[in-house]
Amino acid sequence: MGQVLGLVQIDQSTVAIKETFGKFDEVLEPGCHFLPWCIGKQIAGYLSLRVKQLDVRCETKTKDNVFVTVVASVQYRALADKASDAFYKLSNTREQIQSYVFDVIRATVPKLNLDDAFEQKNDIAKAVEDELEKAMSAYGYEIVQTLIIDIEPDVHVKRAMNEINAAARLRVAASEKAEAEKILQIKKAEGEAESKYLAGVGIARQRQAIVDGLRDSVLTFSENVPGTTAKDIMDMVLVTQYFDTMKEIGASSKSSSVFIPHGPGAIRDVAAQIRDGLLQANTV
Repeated sequence: MGQVLGLVQIDQSTVAIKETFGKFDEVLEPGCHFLPWCIGKQIAGYLSLRVKQLDVRCETKTKDNVFVTVVASVQYRALADKASDAFYKLSNTREQIQSYVFDVIRATVPKLNLDDAFEQKNDIAKAVEDELEKAMSAYGYEIVQTLIIDIEPDVHVKRAMNEINAAARLRVAASEKAEAEKILQIKKAEGEAESKYLAGVGIARQRQAIVDGLRDSVLTFSENVPGTTAKDIMDMVLVTQYFDTMKEIGASSKSSSVFIPHGPGAIRDVAAQIRDGLLQANTV
C-alpha cells in the first residue's frame, strides 16, 4: 500500500538514494518519505551507515626470506554526507579495500625481518590505515580502525622457532641446576667442616674436663687422707677406670668379644703399663 501511495520508510542507520528519471536527486535520511512514482521519483538503493569489518589474509615474504600470512582486520563505514559517492563510485567496496591492504602489506613486510614484523605490528597497521584513509575518503568511506590480528609463519618455521626456544630454555635450566648442585656441595662441605670443628672443640673440652676432674680428685684425696702420695691416688684412679671399662664392655650387647689376660696381679700390671706409657709419651 505504501508503494502504491508513494510512501517509503527508511530504517535507522540507513540512507536511501533517490533518483528522478534515473538521475541522482538526493539522499533520504531515516524516516518516512513521499515519492510520487508517477513523476519518475524512485529509490535507487539503500546504503548502511553501520561500521563493517573486513578480514584480509595476505601472504608475503619477510626480509630474511620467511613466508608469512598476515591477517589484517579493517573496520570501515560509509559517510552520510558522502553517501552518493559511496553508492555510485564503487561497485565492490570489499574488493577495493582488500586490494589496498595487499599493496601496503606486500610493500611493508618485505622490509622487516621476521622478529621485527612481530614487534612492529602496530606500525604495519598504521601504514595500512593511512593508505586506506587517503584512498577510500575519495569514495565516501571512512576507515575507523585497522588491526594486524595475526602473523602466521610457515609451519616448518614455527616448529624451528619453538625448538630454538625450547633449546634455550633447556640450556638455562641445565645451568640453574648445575648452580644449585654447586651450592648444595658447598653447603655440605661447610657443614662437614663446621661439624668436625665442633667435634674437635667437644673432644678438647672433654679432655680438659677429665684433667680438671683428676686434678680435683687428687687434691681432695690428699687433703682427706694424710700420708698418701700423688702416685697412690693415680694408681687408684687408673684401677677404678679400668674396672669401669670392663663393666661397659660386658654390659654392651653390640660389643665384639674381647680377650684380656687377667689375674690377681693384673691390676698392678695394668697400672704400671698405663703409667709407663704416660711417662714415655712425656719423654718423647
